[in-house]
Amino acid sequence: MVCRSIRGTVLNWRKASYSQDSSDCVEVTALGPSVLVRDSRDHSAGVLALDSAQWNALLSAIQAGDLDGR
Repeated sequence: MVCRSIRGTVLNWRKASYSQDSSDCVEVTALGPSVLVRDSRDHSAGVLALDSAQWNALLSAIQAGDLDGR
């Protein structure tokens, strides 16, 4: 699900400490049972909402190097 707006909701967006000085990454926050993901450079591009199974699958794929694009 892609959300374009979450009006009236205060979210605590975070990104990896490794990339704090870079804008070339994604930011995440929790909203109820969902993890929201957005582009750190273009907040208006929308938000991807992942349930816990999708979030865990994404983390596993990242850790396994499946998304490195090489």
